[in-house]
Amino acid sequence: MDLATRRRRTALFLFFLIPGLAVSSWVTRTPDIRDQLGASTAEMGLVLFGLSVGSMLGILGSGALVARFGTRPVMGVGTTLVVVSIVVIGCGTLLSSAPVVTAGLFLFGTGMGGGEVAVNIDGAEVEQIIGRTVMPTLHGFFSLGTVVGAVIGILCTAVEFPVQWHLGAVAVVTAAMFVYAVRAIPAGVGRTRGARSADGGPAPARAAVWKDKRLLLIGGVILAMALAEGAANDWLPLLMVDGHGVDAALGSAVYAGFAAAMTIGRFGGGFFIDRFGRAPVVRASALSAAVGLTLVIFSDSPVVAGAAVLFWGLGASLGFPVALSAAGDSGPDSAARVSLVAMIGYVAFLVGPPGLGFLGDHYGLRSAMILVLAFVVVAVFLTPAVGPRRATPPEVRPAKAPVPGAPRNDARTAGRD
Repeated sequence: MDLATRRRRTALFLFFLIPGLAVSSWVTRTPDIRDQLGASTAEMGLVLFGLSVGSMLGILGSGALVARFGTRPVMGVGTTLVVVSIVVIGCGTLLSSAPVVTAGLFLFGTGMGGGEVAVNIDGAEVEQIIGRTVMPTLHGFFSLGTVVGAVIGILCTAVEFPVQWHLGAVAVVTAAMFVYAVRAIPAGVGRTRGARSADGGPAPARAAVWKDKRLLLIGGVILAMALAEGAANDWLPLLMVDGHGVDAALGSAVYAGFAAAMTIGRFGGGFFIDRFGRAPVVRASALSAAVGLTLVIFSDSPVVAGAAVLFWGLGASLGFPVALSAAGDSGPDSAARVSLVAMIGYVAFLVGPPGLGFLGDHYGLRSAMILVLAFVVVAVFLTPAVGPRRATPPEVRPAKAPVPGAPRNDARTAGRD
């Protein structure tokens, strides 16, 4: 790996770390934010609806923006919005203003929905350049960010540190990371509009990737697994507080356990994928997530539910990044394929969970998670679409048969000439 690629990969680590740190910072404080706003579960669903609207705008516009400008400016604007959103959410909490918090979540959704699609397109290209499984590790830094943010959030919750000062400090740290990372991202990656062919003429028309049946099945896998991850990111602390009767600090600790399991799964996933192939690993992951969700939903023991969250997190860890890898090498026009599947994933990750709030208000959050469980079970049967990427052993070339009459070049003849 050359120095420029190494720096680019490091920058992508930070671009994944930033939104993870940001999302877990406000997620772990959702009980405090809810109390300061005086909102019910349904009203919190409406607040989170700002996240859904912003996410849809960012996701739907990201593919066209990357095709027009390339990944770097889209990543830059998206990450800037994420950093600004943290400040706005903190200000809304300080003012006890649900509209301001909703606006902050709108900015967060817009920035993450648009920017993260571009980051994944750039990451898929790096994976192809170096020829190794990298996407799970990149997404592992998102999960690492959620762990760090969750631990800080737990401490801030335990000592009753004001939400607005907590989020303000996170904004300063993530802004510094962004300024450092953006310089290492090359311009023009993913840009297709206005591109020229090798002979200088206009680039040939590209086939519509959404007509590829295998790619749509990969989209189904990422939809289910991203929904499982996003549901935990948005609702797990409240699910443990309201659904299992634990206090706010312990609910945040359970979320930190989920994030830690996600991180372990993603940093360790590359080894198993290269050894066993993508499809078996993703199938095992989906089964693990299904077991964890089942226990969280149907067990009345907070201890069992808290332990089951680890299976949920470990199982949800690989679906998103592995599906993106599969999309990237599923055919020509890799950027368009990754863009399509990433958009499906981020719709599920960012837009789906707020809708669970409305179900949770009528049936309880535990019952609302049955919908997530159903999607994960379906994903188990779709996993063959993400195969095969298996580590190929070094090619062993058969020895050439000696030519009659030719001198033998081996240890027995060496030195005889």
